[in-house]
Amino acid sequence: MSQAVMPEVDDRRAPAAGGRTGSKPKIVGSGTAVPENSYTQLDLLDRFDITDQRVRSVFLNSAIERRHLVLPPDEPSGRPRTETQGQLLAKHREQGVELAAQAVLRSVEDANADPADIGYLCCVTSTGFLTPGFSAYLIRRLGLRHHTGRLDVVGMGCNAGLNGLTATAGWASTHPGSLAVTVCVEVCSAAYVFDGSMRSSVVNSLFGDGAAAVVLTTEGGDGGDGGGPEILKFASCVIPDAVDAMRFDWDDDHGKFSFFLDRDIPYVVGAHAETVVNRLLAGTGLRRSDIAHWVVHSGGKKVVDSVRVNLGLTRHDVRHTTGVLRDYGNVSSASFLFSYNRLTDEDLARPGDHAVLMTMGPGSTIETALLRY
Repeated sequence: MSQAVMPEVDDRRAPAAGGRTGSKPKIVGSGTAVPENSYTQLDLLDRFDITDQRVRSVFLNSAIERRHLVLPPDEPSGRPRTETQGQLLAKHREQGVELAAQAVLRSVEDANADPADIGYLCCVTSTGFLTPGFSAYLIRRLGLRHHTGRLDVVGMGCNAGLNGLTATAGWASTHPGSLAVTVCVEVCSAAYVFDGSMRSSVVNSLFGDGAAAVVLTTEGGDGGDGGGPEILKFASCVIPDAVDAMRFDWDDDHGKFSFFLDRDIPYVVGAHAETVVNRLLAGTGLRRSDIAHWVVHSGGKKVVDSVRVNLGLTRHDVRHTTGVLRDYGNVSSASFLFSYNRLTDEDLARPGDHAVLMTMGPGSTIETALLRY
């Protein structure tokens, strides 16, 4: 089990569904950003001249319509240039800083605050390696205070947004009135290998580029103004038997990193979803049927269906998840915040409603959070 920075609510002292025991970190703003260019799955198949019917079937049956990507320029032949690992890392840095900056600015604006108010910045990514991390580059890019606290969560995968949010909530809970920001930035086009194999094709059919940020504060000062949900509790589940089911490997043939997804991962994740949600709700007086809003990582059609079936959710319950998958693909750690942003824009959550956030990724890991409006 991953260790939370902010302790979970003790089951013996957990508030009932409608009770309040004191100030909790609250989400007061959110924002997203994507690259300018988006492509349909057919666009990509044509752009890369993919004729293998098996690969085309993977792309066209993915429940994805469009994805925002930063593709390489074309060679004189009209085919996209093959990028070296160095070029991919440069793309990760340059595009990532810009996307993250846009998402942070939009989230702070949504919180009716100013970037200068940020006291803590947590940056999450898995699509490249960068030292110093995105947090240092963003402090310079956004002109944040030089004593801004920061954390970079690197390489944890699609689940890592909630790992980062755990740390951010912990900081916010000990700095009442100050603003803390989590930004997930994933330039998935900087982690692609194109070789025509089914292994790489599954990955290439799924991921998109984007960034998403949320602003947290705990009551007690002049921090951001907003009426978003409180974060009550976190719960985690690591599945050690599936530690190699999602991973980055070094590919000697291509001279770059290559991501691997085991075909059975949807069923592994689905089989453990109920256990971690039950743990999240333990001691709160809540049942799954009391949860009004579900924000689940857009991991792929089979992943979403497996989680939905195992938790007894309806298609309506995961409408934001499937909508994000359709319009953006899997944006790795940022996906659940894209869905959260859609839930917020929908403006249907009412005071007293509870929501569950769920992310899944390498480890294999399921992370969850319980929110109350």
